[in-house]
Amino acid sequence: MPTDLPFDEVLTTTRAVRRRLDLDRPVEPEVIDECLRLALQAPSGSNSQRWHFVVLTEPEVRRPIAELYRRGAGPYLDQRRAGGGTEQQRRVHDSARYLYDVIDRVPALVIPCLQGRPSGENQANFFGSILPAAWSFCLALRSRGLGSVWTTLHLGYEREAAEVLGIPDDVTQAALLPVAYTIGTDFKPAARKPLDEVRSWNGWA
Repeated sequence: MPTDLPFDEVLTTTRAVRRRLDLDRPVEPEVIDECLRLALQAPSGSNSQRWHFVVLTEPEVRRPIAELYRRGAGPYLDQRRAGGGTEQQRRVHDSARYLYDVIDRVPALVIPCLQGRPSGENQANFFGSILPAAWSFCLALRSRGLGSVWTTLHLGYEREAAEVLGIPDDVTQAALLPVAYTIGTDFKPAARKPLDEVRSWNGWA
């Protein structure tokens, strides 16, 4: 059930969705599977395909993972609030605080995982074998009228989450993606720095 959005629009309007996640509309398992099948076309180091996606839809399974997220998010959000920041940063903080309050009500939580544990010299290769697939999943969600937000704040309690979900010790969790239909689909490109400020040719400038 793609929304027929042009490809460039999907790329430029896949936002971090928190407040506009529809907490009351169930997400069909087949839609998540459809998006994950597309995600599996992403590149993987040496084509190893050591990824695994844990999809949580039952409230009693989501609840303890949501609590681990809150344990990680609470101190982070308190610190950010105390630090002030720009108006845009304050809006992001308020949005993140909203997710903190409702994350247990989000219809699905998806945890992208990768077999193995990263070490200092291979971290780029390691995470490069799961992050492209996870982002492809987010793009596929957007094209079907769903949204998500990339979160990592439960990872401070990764082992506790692994125990709850039966994830083996030699598997690394890379993120936690709350997934829901969005309230409206009229997302717009975000304000970004001018390209000239972040791009240089033939060396750093």
